[in-house]
Amino acid sequence: MRWPWSGDENDKTRSPLASWREAWETSNWSSIFTDPGTVIPSVVFTLTTLSALRIYKTYLRRIPSVNHIKPSHFRQRSMFGRVTSVGDADNFRLFHTPGGRIAGWGWLPWKRVPIDKKKLANKTIHIRIAGVDAPELAHWGREAQPYSQEALQWLTQYILNRRVRARIYRRDQYDRVVAQVYIRKWLLKKDVGLEMLKIGLATVYEAKTGSEFGGLEQKYRDAEEKARKDKVGMWTQPTVMERLRGEKAKVVESPREYKSRHTAADKLKKQNV
Repeated sequence: MRWPWSGDENDKTRSPLASWREAWETSNWSSIFTDPGTVIPSVVFTLTTLSALRIYKTYLRRIPSVNHIKPSHFRQRSMFGRVTSVGDADNFRLFHTPGGRIAGWGWLPWKRVPIDKKKLANKTIHIRIAGVDAPELAHWGREAQPYSQEALQWLTQYILNRRVRARIYRRDQYDRVVAQVYIRKWLLKKDVGLEMLKIGLATVYEAKTGSEFGGLEQKYRDAEEKARKDKVGMWTQPTVMERLRGEKAKVVESPREYKSRHTAADKLKKQNV
């Protein structure tokens, strides 16, 4: 192959354009594009680039809100992140940190979870813990259920500012992501919803539609039944002093019964208006 710079330096009559044209016409381009020394590095570079992009989009791309979750991800993927706030005793806000500390979250300057609420706005995912229903706090003019504050305090202490993994199932009518939530305690992986059932601060989710258990429904029901028998949390019986005062065991109203009672009362009010 003859390149423009390979000609006779003393030839003053040839123009640069003529030299380039001659090099182009005399070059064997087919051999260049089929040369293993050219083809193999090109193929390796292309495949590496495409693989890196796929890994980034699949595992390292941060998802800022529920609107950015692809429908194909539900029931197929999990999300790892930090809990930034706890609402009621069965839902919270998650800041997605894909890849965790291995990907630089927490120690790289540009990969830190914001602390300011304004900076967190529209950057977190509202998670509803699957399979459980916690006692309801006071809202919309309704009274709080017994043990609602205890359940909220427990969940806050258990997961706030901690890293959790959420196995996402679906998006509910309130734009929350229903998910089974796991947290690491030392070397053990704990199912947050199951732990709430064990200590009597939640019941198994009993809505007619929208229930999600990830194949663990019987395990959840067994945990609730054991908490009832052990009389812990909301299933606690009166103390000795309360019994001496003649107080009887209270009938426990589940969160589902509480919601149904208030829904019926609201309908009755509308009918009487």
